[in-house]
Amino acid sequence: MAMAALRREGKRFLLSPNPAIAVRSAVLSDELTAPLGTRSISTQVVRNRMKSVKNIQKITKAMKMVAASKLRAVQVRTENSRGLWQPFTALLGDTPSVDVKKNVIVTITSDKGLCGGINSTSVKVSKALYKLTAGPEKETQYVILGEKGKVQLIRDSKASIALTVTEIQKNPLNYTQVSVLADDILKNVEFDALRIVYNKFHSVVSFIPTISTVLSPEAVEKESEAGGKLGELDLYEIEGGETKSEVLQNLAEFQFSCVLFNAVLENACSELGARMSAMDSSSRNAGDMLDRLTLTYNRTRQASITTELIEIISGASALTG
Repeated sequence: MAMAALRREGKRFLLSPNPAIAVRSAVLSDELTAPLGTRSISTQVVRNRMKSVKNIQKITKAMKMVAASKLRAVQVRTENSRGLWQPFTALLGDTPSVDVKKNVIVTITSDKGLCGGINSTSVKVSKALYKLTAGPEKETQYVILGEKGKVQLIRDSKASIALTVTEIQKNPLNYTQVSVLADDILKNVEFDALRIVYNKFHSVVSFIPTISTVLSPEAVEKESEAGGKLGELDLYEIEGGETKSEVLQNLAEFQFSCVLFNAVLENACSELGARMSAMDSSSRNAGDMLDRLTLTYNRTRQASITTELIEIISGASALTG
């Protein structure tokens, strides 16, 4: 409702590079179309603009406070979730440069806007990653989480989108919800490498575009045979009667759910921080705009009073003369 009210009050004035020019042009256009003999039309228009800007400022301040209250809770959960995927990095390492045939890019964005360029950043990184992983004998697909990423990528990459999921943040995020989502993704796409693109939370005003890679069990076995970090898997003893392929299968599924859970929380935390910054900037812009409108209103009212005084004095002079 706050976003609808913000659009209704005239969001274009806040987003204008020079709000004074936008207001002045609106005032002049209304003056040109006003009927003859209506002197107070300009002051009335400016007064309406001032009322609209005040309402917008109230909305943006309220949205900033809501984002700040949500950020505190999400930030704690985000910091706690980082301990889930770190053991996998210590065991398997992170291999973003691995060359495989089937790549799936999981792009995590938000469902709502008014949060700066956080979603555009994820989409740009995903498109650049798509160009790097695509090839004549390779297959690259998108899995999109969030309405904003879906809207941007569907314009020129509709054929490459395998799955879209929206409204994942409608309810408070938990591991059970994300693990079910991860299971649906694994069932609907074939992959050698899952590349998760998200914004890692650094501070309220800073977020880092990040790519995490999760390999399929087959790709893990190939990399293990080739040596390197994954070659250390053979040093571990497997208990319980399971084969190495079964262990790797379970490990890949659990790793993906843990990494996805942390990525969704990191992106949600970055979104709230970006929304706080955007709403704070909008509130300050509204305050500056209100100062300009107040000055314009006072000048217009003073000019109208001066004109009336001149007319009264001129009329009195004509009668006494």
